[in-house]
Amino acid sequence: MNKEIALVTGANGHLGFNLTKLLLEKGFQVKAAVRDMEKGKALAELGCEVVHADLMDVTSMISAFEGVTHLYAVGATFKMWSKNPQKEVYENNVQGTKNLFEAAKKAGVKNVLYVSSIAALNHAILPAQEKNGYNDDRNSWYFKSKNDSDQIALALGKEYGIRTVLVLPSAMIGSEAHQLNYSNRLVWQILQGEVPVETNISLNWIDVKDVALGSFNAMQKGRDGERYTLANEQHNSVKESVQLAAQLYPALKLKTPIKVPKFLLYMVAGGMELVSKITGNEPLLQRHYLDMFYGLKLDYDITKAREELGFEPTPAKEALENAFRYLKEEWDGR
Repeated sequence: MNKEIALVTGANGHLGFNLTKLLLEKGFQVKAAVRDMEKGKALAELGCEVVHADLMDVTSMISAFEGVTHLYAVGATFKMWSKNPQKEVYENNVQGTKNLFEAAKKAGVKNVLYVSSIAALNHAILPAQEKNGYNDDRNSWYFKSKNDSDQIALALGKEYGIRTVLVLPSAMIGSEAHQLNYSNRLVWQILQGEVPVETNISLNWIDVKDVALGSFNAMQKGRDGERYTLANEQHNSVKESVQLAAQLYPALKLKTPIKVPKFLLYMVAGGMELVSKITGNEPLLQRHYLDMFYGLKLDYDITKAREELGFEPTPAKEALENAFRYLKEEWDGR
């Protein structure tokens, strides 16, 4: 058993669960931190210690972080829509990051692996890479939260003398998932034939297990204060993703999404947003998403992660095929 004690926040989430499992397989003593202890059953079955930690409660984190040598900060609010996005998304992520580093300092944690997002990369220059700075598009509260939290994590790590390494994953898909995260849910919608329109928005698929391994290697090998992009080099369009599903499952009779002019998409998105204000359900299409991503090719330069972390991701097409198979086998009938 490794003498290092690792703790994963948000351990019941998609990446958190896979990372916890990986750490256990590598012989680490692991604490799996969750906000709701009732959601820790699957983690307990892996053989790790499940502890309570709420990012908005510093005291709970100090208690959970006791004795921890390596902290994997995975937990965050990932919502592209909310009735009150400033409070429920932005403030949760920004204040949660400040609270986590305060607790880590008080608990004596020396190493933090902080999971940021490709949302915090500058996409004005493609392929996007870490040295080009931050995303200056402030249309999305989620994107704002990731850009600001990313910088806060680096600043506080330096101020508190905590070795801090950041990873920036793209759209994580695949097994194992106890609930559908944002990206896996889109893959599921493709299988259900719920993507009838080509929005001219690209996606960068990455296998969640590759992100888990990349995060582990970043903790072990990454340089203090550095950011590493964990993504595939090239994007896939929604149309290409649907066509791949149609090839794998011809019996589903999935139709190729129809190309629609941007102005019409914008009108449809506005109508969906109005309905969502009443129902509380996230709209399938949002105007700010079109503003940010219409026509944008989400391509990345992963040279830094490849050379320093040994990051070699599963090709996007293969990752997507695996996700289709997993969801079809495990989620049909749920």
